[in-house]
Amino acid sequence: MTYCVALRLDRGLVFMSDTRTNAGLDNISTFRKMYSWSDGEACAVTLLAAGNLATTQSVVSHLEERMKAPADRAPSILSMPSMFQVARMIGNLLKDVIAEHAETGQRADAAFNATLIVGGQIRGSEPRLFLIYPEGNFIEAGEDTPWFQIGEVKYGRPILVRTFRPEMTFSEAAKLLYVSFDSTIKANLSVGLPLDMQLYENGSFRPTDIRRIEADDETYLAISEMWSEALTNAFAHLPEVETEA
Repeated sequence: MTYCVALRLDRGLVFMSDTRTNAGLDNISTFRKMYSWSDGEACAVTLLAAGNLATTQSVVSHLEERMKAPADRAPSILSMPSMFQVARMIGNLLKDVIAEHAETGQRADAAFNATLIVGGQIRGSEPRLFLIYPEGNFIEAGEDTPWFQIGEVKYGRPILVRTFRPEMTFSEAAKLLYVSFDSTIKANLSVGLPLDMQLYENGSFRPTDIRRIEADDETYLAISEMWSEALTNAFAHLPEVETEA
């Protein structure tokens, strides 16, 4: 399975994904689920993928092939006039890839489904964040929904609901995502380290390099341990509940 999150902050965008695709006693596979493209001047786009691995890799391969020869394989993701058009193009591509592999060739067969998060900025507009469904349609993050999750979302959601604030610094947002992913990893074997993280600051058009967070990362381990201790201490200080027994 998968767990991916993208946050829309006042300062920019934050992306994080795990890398586990199979989870068994003797079959654990690691594949990248975060992809990023930028021309450094007017366009920066990051994509997170959850679902059928062949489907998501096919979508990414199509996008990268178009950039290798934009004159022959238009449109390139870096030539789009707006993030809305980027989301629309990727949504149509996702729908076509799923239909190509589905039994009927016309419907989004569940076996080949994938869900994507796409975020970034095109010069002349603010950074935007979209959640793209297997059918190719999408929704945009806003004030009421300032983040998106895909994959195993339920375990890491509570900390986001309780703690997220759009005015957070990048450091605070990264710490929040560390806790969200740690909670998910502890509860579900299908999500696991290493993790990938990327930051994008408004107007920079240069996202940071994708940072790989390994299982022995000292900061991740410290946050995991301290969060567990904090929860234990907080539970101990909750009011007693009266019972008849």
